[in-house]
Amino acid sequence: MACVLLQISTADSLVLGTIQIMIGIFHVFMWYFLLVLYMGQIKGVFGTYEPITYKTGCTLWGIFFIIAGVFLIRVTKYPTRSGIICTLIINIICIITTITAVTLTIIELSHFNSVSYRNYGQAKLGREVSRILLFFYALEFSIALTHSICSCSDLFRRQNDHTSVAEEAGSTLQKP
Repeated sequence: MACVLLQISTADSLVLGTIQIMIGIFHVFMWYFLLVLYMGQIKGVFGTYEPITYKTGCTLWGIFFIIAGVFLIRVTKYPTRSGIICTLIINIICIITTITAVTLTIIELSHFNSVSYRNYGQAKLGREVSRILLFFYALEFSIALTHSICSCSDLFRRQNDHTSVAEEAGSTLQKP
């Protein structure tokens, strides 16, 4: 029952929510940067470089991270059962999103088709951005997983508190 004892302080929860928002904003800015980068390619002999993460908009999925951070800050300030459940659900969505994005990024980085000489610099820069984003996906995954585990323990603790209060009320009514 060690999981029941997991708790994150209010300050730590606020920091985690803020970090999630910052990671999400960073991902959205990186999507815009890649958009400008790849839109500026010149149609060369070998074509343009359009990686799978760009086509699927992986970095635009940072919007989920922003929403998760906002939910986390909100539930830290005003903890309700429904708020905790919503935060848990959006964190699980973030975990799934990061696993998908990491998989697509690794596929992208493992396959590098030759591009025209004019677009080589843009392709190389885009691949470096993907490598940087791999670090942030891991960070977001760890934050979402940590908070999901603590949310589950908090829900379990709240359920036990309500059960013990109901048992105490029932036992006091039966004594007279």
